[in-house]
Parts: sequence; structure tokens; C-alpha cells
Amino acid sequence: MAENEEQQRKLELGLDTFGDVTVGDDGQRLPYAQVIRNVIDQAVLADELGVDFFGVGEHHRDDFAISAPETVLAAIAGRTERIRLGSAVTVLSSDDPVRVFERFATVDAVSSGRAEVILGRGSFTESFPLFGYDLSQYEELFNEKLDLFSHLLSEDAITWQGNTRAPLTGQQVYPKTESGRIKTWIGVGGSPESVVRAARYEMPMMLAIIGGAPQRFLPFVDLYKRAVAQLEVSELPLGMHSPGYIADTDEQAREELWPHYKVMRDRIGAERGWAPLTRAEFDSEIAAGSLYVGSPETVARKMADTIRTLGVARFDLKYSAGPLPHPLLMHAVELYGERVIPMVRDILA
Repeated sequence: MAENEEQQRKLELGLDTFGDVTVGDDGQRLPYAQVIRNVIDQAVLADELGVDFFGVGEHHRDDFAISAPETVLAAIAGRTERIRLGSAVTVLSSDDPVRVFERFATVDAVSSGRAEVILGRGSFTESFPLFGYDLSQYEELFNEKLDLFSHLLSEDAITWQGNTRAPLTGQQVYPKTESGRIKTWIGVGGSPESVVRAARYEMPMMLAIIGGAPQRFLPFVDLYKRAVAQLEVSELPLGMHSPGYIADTDEQAREELWPHYKVMRDRIGAERGWAPLTRAEFDSEIAAGSLYVGSPETVARKMADTIRTLGVARFDLKYSAGPLPHPLLMHAVELYGERVIPMVRDILA
């Protein structure tokens, strides 16, 4: 009983959005500025309802409005009181680790210590040519920049040298945080090397589980725990991020999400050589895969099953999907905070 209560105390339930460009009442795309303002309103509602974390993605393409997540997070910080705020994810490979640290240390200041960073490579590559990076250095860029960022987290004078940027010698970086360290995760999509890397840098791992049965990630969870033990580092939390959508009933959730999810999935699929998504595939992913779609009861049961199976300490639901309208997203956030979160905790109690 005591162990179960401790797990409940540690469990965090959050929300993620990429700032997908949505449509208005007339079915036309909203301006990017309005989409960003709507995301801020969604975060404010999540804070009011007791959601633990709100993450925003970073993209540099026309179907997503958020390219500067720290700026959006700072705006959210000014209108919220308790919710933790972070990226989902920060594309470290095409950014400067020093500037990433400085920006998130600033978000940490304006939010009174609520900032988090989830570092990753991202699932798109538009940022590489945009910022002048060569995709042939994909691995080297991430490895070196992650190494530098890990040094920056000490908040001491930095001496560092690599091949992809100028060296640092005894360099201080500002601002310093009040706590002395920004909570930093590594986003992992399914590479064993990435799992071990997270343990080696003593950073919690955030699994991006966006398709297929969640149980297939158990080997990565086991590998992470073994790596942490073998490296003799302190126990680290595990988190996961998966897509979903909540409405009043299962049927309503599926019917509202389907056309917008298909638009998003088929657009990305056309770029990557995938066949168009069928309704049968969509329904199958909801039934047995990693789409958490349905009524609050249905979503809560599925989340609880996955949390129990993988043993994660944090579950972030990516609740936005393609042009799904803002009022529907607000209702989904409302149902998540008011009904899903309490039910998940009750099921796991």
C-alpha cells in the first residue's frame, strides 16, 4: 500500500501540443497568431484544472504555428500559477545549446521555477537547412550538442571543445536558475543507443510512443533501468508521450478526430512515402495501439493500463491533431483535467 501511494504521489499527467494550425467556424485556416493565442488559452485552462505539465513542440513548417516554444512558454507562465512548462521537444541538433539553456533559464525565472526541457532530434528536418546545418552531420550534431548541454546544466564555468562549434574556456552562462538545475529529459523514439545515452547523461527518458502497441517499448524501459543500474547513477523517472483526443462519448471522439487526424497523417505520409490512412487503420490504432481516443472513461482506462505496464512516472497526452478546431481542443483539455486525471489516479490507487 505504501509503495502504491508513493507511485501515485510521483505520477504526473500532462498535455502536449505542437500548435497545429487549426480551422475556424468557416472551415478556413486560422492565422498563425490566433493559433498561438489559442494555445496559450488552452494552457491556462489546463493550469486551472490541475494538469501537471504543459508542453509545446518546435516546428519550422506551415502546418504548425510554434517555432519558438520558449517565447510561448513565457507567455503561458505569465498567466498561470502552478503547471510545469516545457518543450515537446527542443530540436537541439539545429540550435545552440548555450542559447537553449539561456532561454529556458529565463522561462524558469519568469515561471518561478516551473521550466523543463525535453531535448530531442525532432521528427522533421526542416530546421537543418533553415539554420545552415548539414544533414550529413545529423548524429554528430546531436551527440556533441547534448554533451555541451549536459555540462551547462551544472551552471558552473564551462570548458568544452567539439567539432561543430567554437570551444568554450572557463565560460559562465547566464542567467543562473534559483534551484541550481533545470529539469531536462531526453526524448527517445525507439533507438537503443538513445536509451543508453539518456542513462549515461543521468537524464530522465521521455518515450515518444506514437504508433503500435505500447508494450513493444518494454525492452527499452528494461534497457534504461539496466543502464542506470550498471552506470550506478541515481534512479531516474521515465515518461511517455502519445497522441489522443477526448470527447463526451467514444463515438463522438472518433468522429470528431478522424477527418482532422487523417489530414495531418496523410500530409506527413505523402512526404515520407506512406499510403493514405484508412479508417480501419485509425480504428485499429485506437483499439490496440497508441491513440488514446474516446470518452473520459475509455481514455483513463487505457492510460492507466499503459502507465502500469511500462511503469512510467509521467504521461503526456498530445491532444492536438491537424486542423481540429480550438473549441473542441478546449473541451478535450477540460475533460482531461476534470475527469480523466482523477479517474487514472483512482484506477491506479
